[in-house]
Amino acid sequence: MHGLVTGGTNNFFTVECDDGITRLCSIKGKILTAPTRSYNPLAPGDMVAVTADPLDDGKGQICALRTRNNRCIRWNAKGRAPQILAANVDRLIVVTSPTSPPFRPRFVDRALVQAEYENIEPIIVCNKHDLPPPNDVYERMIAVWQSLGYTVLCVSAKTGAGLHKLAALLVGKRSVFIGQSGVGKSSLINALDPRAALRTGCLSEKWQRGSHTTTKGALFHIAIAGTHAAGTARTADIIDTPGVRQFLLYGMSAQAVPLYFRELEPLVGTCGFGLSCTHLTEPGCAVLAAVKNGVVSMERYESYLHIRDEMQTESGKLR
Repeated sequence: MHGLVTGGTNNFFTVECDDGITRLCSIKGKILTAPTRSYNPLAPGDMVAVTADPLDDGKGQICALRTRNNRCIRWNAKGRAPQILAANVDRLIVVTSPTSPPFRPRFVDRALVQAEYENIEPIIVCNKHDLPPPNDVYERMIAVWQSLGYTVLCVSAKTGAGLHKLAALLVGKRSVFIGQSGVGKSSLINALDPRAALRTGCLSEKWQRGSHTTTKGALFHIAIAGTHAAGTARTADIIDTPGVRQFLLYGMSAQAVPLYFRELEPLVGTCGFGLSCTHLTEPGCAVLAAVKNGVVSMERYESYLHIRDEMQTESGKLR
């Protein structure tokens, strides 16, 4: 039978099978062994083939992985391997906040690039919008992302502001929430469906960092509260993921990164040095000219430089 992976770790995963039974399943043998090492063989949202345990109907074995439409993935620097956060999703919800923890636009940019690479529609959700931003960078980056055609929602899980707009984008879709620890991913899900009752944590006063209250990814079928769904409860699939402090890209080369920046992609190949241009110091570089003329924001260009340097550094560690 077929089944939907909703959570799990190592060799045991919770699978909603198409006979209506949710089973705790192990992976049969080495059938999911990939040519290259992965941090995790399966992720919430994966579709698998399952054989039921003849002695215990609540258990089974995963005997095949169905082809993924896409995957939300990052490079896990600690594990030295790619980590799949979710699979077969319609939208990538990048959650950030103006403060508590501090605003990190480069985290958002990394997630946007990975979403573009995997062909997943990204939505930027600025939670805790009831808090005053510490400087003008927050408002400026929101304007930059909007100018590039990204959907940006300013919401508050605490007050409920803007949640009806978020709910409208989630209904009938499967979405994965990502963000650094403490931005309020679980709080947003709880606000949309209080029955989810996900654990939430508080920030470290000293470091202004969140604790990892979500320790592993899990898929939830939520019924959006009527106050956020125009009076009717509507359903959505949401994958909550552990907070991460680093979102490192995976699957593309450092040279290919400009192709996944919406404002840089049209300029690739038009430089004086053509496709070999690194967009750093070369004369006749179309990207540098666009930055100088204000067509490309300095913040986004600096994000590109940081991503490029990170990827080259990680590539060097693997050699």
